[in-house]
Amino acid sequence: MKILVFGATGSQQFNVITEAKKKGAEVIAATSSEKSFEKLAQVGATPVLANLSDAAKMLEITKGIDAIAFMIPVSLPNPFDGLEYAKNVIDAAKTNGVKKIVWNTSGWLEAQKVGSPVDDVKLDVLDYLKNSGVDYVIIQPTIYMENMMGPFCAPFIANEKKLAYPTPEAMPIGWIASRDVSAFVVEAIYNNDLKADSFKISGLDNLKGNDTAAAFSKGVAEEIVYYPQKPQEFGAILKPFVGEAGASSVAAYYESLQNATEYPPKFNANMSAVLEKLPVKMTSLTEWASENKAYFLKG
Repeated sequence: MKILVFGATGSQQFNVITEAKKKGAEVIAATSSEKSFEKLAQVGATPVLANLSDAAKMLEITKGIDAIAFMIPVSLPNPFDGLEYAKNVIDAAKTNGVKKIVWNTSGWLEAQKVGSPVDDVKLDVLDYLKNSGVDYVIIQPTIYMENMMGPFCAPFIANEKKLAYPTPEAMPIGWIASRDVSAFVVEAIYNNDLKADSFKISGLDNLKGNDTAAAFSKGVAEEIVYYPQKPQEFGAILKPFVGEAGASSVAAYYESLQNATEYPPKFNANMSAVLEKLPVKMTSLTEWASENKAYFLKG
């Protein structure tokens, strides 16, 4: 099995390499920067320099590929470019007879367009993929545990023993580990019965803010309390990393949650059905926090 991975340098797709290698796959990892070559090679991937905007390059690197693990870059200056990028990959896959595309959507897809470019463009990609004639599986993860490693959260844990996140304490979340999502992607590639399928996935625990902090505290063996971060504070911290427009957009979303009477679902209560088709050993937040204790509580 020869698998081409997009987004492999980021935390959401990096573990696809190791999970695929466990199955004996040959992994090609596309990256837009030669600086990532060493990192990718160290975990057993063959790096290839490629930009999603280059349709000809997509045709070149998909030759001889059996399956593609795909993801649209998260922080595009123009989110609508995501459709062009996806088309380039899907068209190349069809031309070169790639057997399957597994798309990690970086969040649950909306039922209809909501006026958010980042979310709305994914529905356009969905339509294009469905009509492409290429077999596909869509993996829709909820919120990543790795988000806690971000600059809006990790320093608060280290310096103030607070788990900072811009969601209300009362909002439950089925946090999921990136490694688990990658395992789902690889299982979907190898399951030949899945040809036009979509899965909403989450962790197995649906945790409100204080429960999240309690599970995290157990993992790091330190008392950490939940801090419902103000969206404006969150946006200000995020701005240097994603730009003013991106930070404002994300902050506005979290602002809308502050006064919500009903929270968007971030948990799949029927994960047992998913795990029957895609057998993955799930990671609890406590286990994940324990594994990453040194990152949060240095020294």
